Amino acid sequence: MEQKVFMDMKSYRLALAEVASLSAGLLLVGCASTENSHTSPYHPGPVVGQAVGTAAGVVAGNVAGAGVGVVEGAVKGAAAPFDPSYHMVRHWTTETTSDGRVIQVPVDILVDKYGRPVAMPAPTGNSPVSPAKSSSP
Repeated sequence: MEQKVFMDMKSYRLALAEVASLSAGLLLVGCASTENSHTSPYHPGPVVGQAVGTAAGVVAGNVAGAGVGVVEGAVKGAAAPFDPSYHMVRHWTTETTSDGRVIQVPVDILVDKYGRPVAMPAPTGNSPVSPAKSSSP
């Protein structure tokens, strides 16, 4: 008995699409040269295509990089108030009481991780320290 090979319409379309994409891929492989491009000044298509592709890649890369930068900046900005990297610096000042005694009074200064005073009063309730005066020669 003879066996008939039957191909329905869906598989025919699939096979045709596979052959067309394979053919297009093989045809376009020759256009992907980088250093030693053999183009004619009368047919500058591959050079123009490469320039347009490079520009599109640069734009897409910068857009993606900007998006990532915005998200990372927002995350760091939102996490900054919860950053526990600060400490107290105790500064001792000498004061004279009303009865003439000289005493040392502690003043606590809240500083960040770089040693800069934070622009808020220390949690101990001490009076704020006046800014240091620079002496110029």
